[in-house]
Amino acid sequence: MRLSRLCLLALSVSLITLSGCASSNLKPIQPVAKVDLNRFMGRWYVIASIPSFLENEAYNATETYRITPKGTIATTFRYHNNAFSNPVKTIHSTGFVRPDTGNAVWGIQIIWPIKAQYLVAYLNKDYSQTIIARDKRDYVWVMARTPTLSPADYDALMGRVKKLGYDMSGMRKVPQQWPEKNP
Repeated sequence: MRLSRLCLLALSVSLITLSGCASSNLKPIQPVAKVDLNRFMGRWYVIASIPSFLENEAYNATETYRITPKGTIATTFRYHNNAFSNPVKTIHSTGFVRPDTGNAVWGIQIIWPIKAQYLVAYLNKDYSQTIIARDKRDYVWVMARTPTLSPADYDALMGRVKKLGYDMSGMRKVPQQWPEKNP
């Protein structure tokens, strides 16, 4: 059972990465100038996304970051698949901050040797809201330090995603219900 999950994960990551390799006429997304990694670490609630197929039906999705002794970023994506009542699933990955990017561009690796682009395209001053994007504009994650946002904040973030050049038809608001009833 574990081997089949690993094979599915490997295939998924390969497809995601290959989709990012296709040539594109899109202008690269400008990352934020600087990310203070210590402030960025911790739990982020996924408010909305254009998701990969692994997270199409995610509920209570969170992404948690921790700097490792090696200087990489330990990443844990945690969610319930398809309903709040389903068991928690987790995906662990490693972030590699790219040099000379102000800590705003990472490579995220779920399995070796594949690293997917992770670009901090927006980060508000108090580190309570962020947008993680990709130049390919295939996936995007809108995250916050709280599980919900005011309608005005949500709309402003959606406007930012649209300005980045994303097709908003694939945007999915992630259901959040806290405290969790099935942790």
